[in-house]
Amino acid sequence: MAAIGDTSGPDSPARGVHLPLEEAAWLYQADQVCPEDLPMTAAQALAVGVDTPSLCGLAGLSRHADPRDIRDTFEQALAELGIALPDHRMAQRYALRRLATRFTAGEAALTELASEEWLETEVETAEEQAFVALLPPCACCIEYTLGLDEAAWEVQLRIAARALVSHPTVGPGI
Repeated sequence: MAAIGDTSGPDSPARGVHLPLEEAAWLYQADQVCPEDLPMTAAQALAVGVDTPSLCGLAGLSRHADPRDIRDTFEQALAELGIALPDHRMAQRYALRRLATRFTAGEAALTELASEEWLETEVETAEEQAFVALLPPCACCIEYTLGLDEAAWEVQLRIAARALVSHPTVGPGI
């Protein structure tokens, strides 16, 4: 059985327990997690048996605690668990793929896809490029730029999202 800090093997029991924290780390680096949500993430990790001093401290913080304290405690908890923070660029690519996954599952509205942030993501694959090329810079641009072609755009976007989801390239557990 692997040690609690061992997340090296894809079939490691520790990896399965740490996966939600690893995903939170990736989304945190991509600026897709609000600091006030991290204490609940820590509480959920404690509930499944992950336990470190900083994780307990984080779970005990209020959503209204100083965001710097929450961030510092979260990063310390990850370090105690041996979970490294990915670089920002890779984390953004993971968040883009996660958005495509949520969209194909019907969990993300078209307006949620609209953001200048995605247009600035440094993509590396043709699938990432095809998906990003179809994303509007803001919600008002969906109607303004697409007009009556919104249905055709949505079909193209779903095709691009499925292609991106079928080619995992970055992220926790990969």
